[in-house]
Amino acid sequence: MLLGGDNNNSSPFSRPSGFSSFLFLSFLLSFTTFAVCVRAESPPSSSPSSSPSTYSPRDNYLIDCGSGSSEQTSLDDGRTFKSDHESSSYLSTKEDIETSVDSIPVKAKSSPCPSAYPLYRSARIFTGESRYRFFISQPGPHWVRLHFYPVPHSSIKLTDAVFTVQTDKFVLLHDFSIGNTTSLVFKEYLINITGRLSIIFKPHKDSHAFINAIEVVSAPGSIISDAASTVAPRDTFTGLSNFAFEVSYRLNVGGPMVTPKNDTLSRTWLSDEAYNAFPEGSEAVSVEPKNVHYPDGGATPYIAPNWVYASAQKMKEAQVMQPNFNLTWKMSVDPSFSYLIRFHFCDIVSKSLNDLLFNVYINEFMAASSLDLSSLTDALSTAYYKDFVLNATAIKNDSITVQVGPASNAQSSLPNAILNGLEVIKLSNEAGSFDGLFAVDGTYKGDTGTKMKIVAGVGLLMGVTAIVFLGIVFVRWQRRPHDWDKRKSFSSWLLPLHSTKTSFLSSKSSSRRSSLFGSRKSKSGYSGLFSNQGLGRFFTFTELQNATQNFDENAVIGVGGFGKVYIGVLEDGNKVAIKRGNPGSEQGINEFQTEIQMLSKLRHRHLVSLIGFCDEQSEMILVYEYMANGPFRDHLYGTNQPPVSWKQRLEICIGSARGLHYLHTGAAQGIIHRDVKTTNILLDENLVAKVADFGLSKAAPMDRGYVSTAVKGSFGYLDPEYFRRQQLTEKSDVYSFGVVLFEVLCARPVINPKLPREQVSLAEWALQCHRKGILEKIIDPVIAETICKESLRKYVEAAEKCLAEYGVDRPGMGDVLWNLEYAMQLQEASTQIDHPEDKSANLIALDKPCENLSREDLAVAVSDNSEIAAGSSLFSPVGKVRGR
Repeated sequence: MLLGGDNNNSSPFSRPSGFSSFLFLSFLLSFTTFAVCVRAESPPSSSPSSSPSTYSPRDNYLIDCGSGSSEQTSLDDGRTFKSDHESSSYLSTKEDIETSVDSIPVKAKSSPCPSAYPLYRSARIFTGESRYRFFISQPGPHWVRLHFYPVPHSSIKLTDAVFTVQTDKFVLLHDFSIGNTTSLVFKEYLINITGRLSIIFKPHKDSHAFINAIEVVSAPGSIISDAASTVAPRDTFTGLSNFAFEVSYRLNVGGPMVTPKNDTLSRTWLSDEAYNAFPEGSEAVSVEPKNVHYPDGGATPYIAPNWVYASAQKMKEAQVMQPNFNLTWKMSVDPSFSYLIRFHFCDIVSKSLNDLLFNVYINEFMAASSLDLSSLTDALSTAYYKDFVLNATAIKNDSITVQVGPASNAQSSLPNAILNGLEVIKLSNEAGSFDGLFAVDGTYKGDTGTKMKIVAGVGLLMGVTAIVFLGIVFVRWQRRPHDWDKRKSFSSWLLPLHSTKTSFLSSKSSSRRSSLFGSRKSKSGYSGLFSNQGLGRFFTFTELQNATQNFDENAVIGVGGFGKVYIGVLEDGNKVAIKRGNPGSEQGINEFQTEIQMLSKLRHRHLVSLIGFCDEQSEMILVYEYMANGPFRDHLYGTNQPPVSWKQRLEICIGSARGLHYLHTGAAQGIIHRDVKTTNILLDENLVAKVADFGLSKAAPMDRGYVSTAVKGSFGYLDPEYFRRQQLTEKSDVYSFGVVLFEVLCARPVINPKLPREQVSLAEWALQCHRKGILEKIIDPVIAETICKESLRKYVEAAEKCLAEYGVDRPGMGDVLWNLEYAMQLQEASTQIDHPEDKSANLIALDKPCENLSREDLAVAVSDNSEIAAGSSLFSPVGKVRGR
């Protein structure tokens, strides 16, 4: 393991000739990072008061390879390495060479760990395949540690050595070379072993292999459990016992290096200083190791020594810098492997329980949210650890970045987050290797063969296609009409098979009707195709130019991600909303296609209606009915529109819920809207709500409950489970609708970065206020005095259930609709009590308070007044809307 990275062919521990005293000191400090040092000279304030609890391994093979002498090599941490003479029975080789040097080419008296040098004063060199065999008396996990240092030899240059190292089942190193610099390399593995273990050295052709020291030591069976949490998607990973592991990084965060002498399992923990990507925002803290406690069950000294838990990095005080930041560590890794990432925590900064609440991120994915250490351990200064598995597909830029930052719902007056220790451990791949895709039998487990077959197949198909095309051109040329040179174009005679009046591009369009949208080069577009499929009226570009005064900017009534929306008047006098695609927009033909396909299948009084479209001259234009009162949001905040009453808001929410319920259950195949928000709920002249904008919609699959797709939608409304797992479900719409319900109640943006941190997200802030019993303080004051208490309770209950963290805990849109209608009945009944003189046929007079009404009392309190025919449309002429 190159603890400065994960590259077998380079090391940060090179020593160039003539290096200065500063570089010399850097080399010595780096030297200690390879677990070859058994004891660091601790600073006076950091010296351990006592040795940690010990572990006695059943199997404990320590070999100083190439030492030659019969004397054992003793290290300061109490470990003793056998000489070659004592360990000769373990080695089976035909060709090997001993080499030793009198001194390591560094000054031992300046070294922080001089006792490690005896391991690097000798090496055993193999010119042919060789192996060490060890009998394993205790089946289970074992540490396998390999030490490499290219000691000088009279005729062999070890820096040129290229070789493979493997066990019976796993490839540890493949075509490994220490490089052209004098470097130290330490590799540490954890492998489940039963019976016997062989460590095999295979020199490359015309090369050689070497090793300085070998450790094979039993490890506690509980060192790594069989299950861990995953990120991207967030789930549980089981079966870790089937893997072998290589330790890539082991960091003591916020403290000095912990040496094997101070670790129960003879491990080395590096300081995190070299990997801290944001040192300006972090502050090291520590306590006496004796103050660290281990819980009954969970973390033990075998997981990490108390020296690791006794130090940490925390956030600097909020008065010093902006409070919104994360502590960040970045480590280089091989992106073709998955990794087990172990976090070590111990709350040594809080003065009381439940005062520290923070989030954990891995490669920008949420790994753990609102982590409260005191609730997990029921005490302060108590060790806790958590494992995560990061799949190789989630690794970008050849690195792993871990972050901790304060949770938005933290109660502490000063936001904070901590990390005490970190381990990044590589998992063996499908080839049983830690270095490439070659298995122990030499076979390659990659997909080169499959790729070559695919490339060959594609090439053959392209070749056949080209030959057929040339054949058709030749035949058509032979049969060209005599007056071909007087025709309008080459395409007028080249490919028509039935009519000389059909253009090449029209034929191309016809041949692709099964895919609905092909090339957009056709001037004539797809009008014939759409008309045949009943996808609405086809408008010419000239018609829409006339309807919008040549797309006059004064006719713009909204702007979205797809493009601008214009109000237009057709020749028959009907007003329409015309959405014109912007060629430079991120949204384009896919959204254009989806909108037409979806709306052509849907007819409901609470879904906006599509009149037609235009796709002439590379234009993508959609034509809707005109909605006189525009987006719902305009009537809540941010404009000069008069606010709507609580009863009107309930009616609009009920209408929207009916539209979404129809989408999910009423269509032939369920449809997931994917972008539910108040700007996509439009109001006609009677304030009847209609759900609009289906450009991101997806058809729900029949065979499973989700669609695997990239995350799209509007920030603030996004379902967190969809964001984490990239699995879209109908419950994603339910979550977004829950945000809409609180937006309607509070009349404020769902994301407002100008507010204090805990109030930025409306969904989180509203839930927090509801749980504290202070929700009435954030309700829109325009309606606060008019809401019946029980109506509000039922409404908020529906919204809260919609915002459950996991989709399985959320209700369906049918249940949400029922709760909203019940809230409306409660509100209507309360209004009738306040105004008993009202004898309206749609209301009943009740002589008991709203809180005591039964469901039977309310059954006829309200009729559905949303049956008004919707000959209406899309966007308000006042106020420009900037949407998705």
